[in-house]
Amino acid sequence: MKIMISQPMRGKTEEQIKTERKEIVDKFNKMHIDVINTLFSEEAPENCNTAVFYLGKSISAMKDIDAIYMCDNWREARGCVIEHEVATKYGIKILYSNFFGNKPEIGVRNMEVK
Repeated sequence: MKIMISQPMRGKTEEQIKTERKEIVDKFNKMHIDVINTLFSEEAPENCNTAVFYLGKSISAMKDIDAIYMCDNWREARGCVIEHEVATKYGIKILYSNFFGNKPEIGVRNMEVK
């Protein structure tokens, strides 16, 4: 399974973005799920809308994924909203930020201590 991370970036430093992304990637890697890299280092061409340039690259990367993971506050980020819409319209599974907390604890039962 291949996952892409949809992550709001406005107002964050490059270090904050990388740290947040690494934490998410580590969680998926522990589940043996591949995360494709959508932190593009390529410079946008001159005289173009930089945000749209990178959004286009992101949407292009969606052709190779099975699911998209939506980070917290994705609804406040234009690019994330558009990626969510693409996933919805094209049948790509969408995972939300509560994905990691929804796992049942198997083999554990509450026991009252007396």
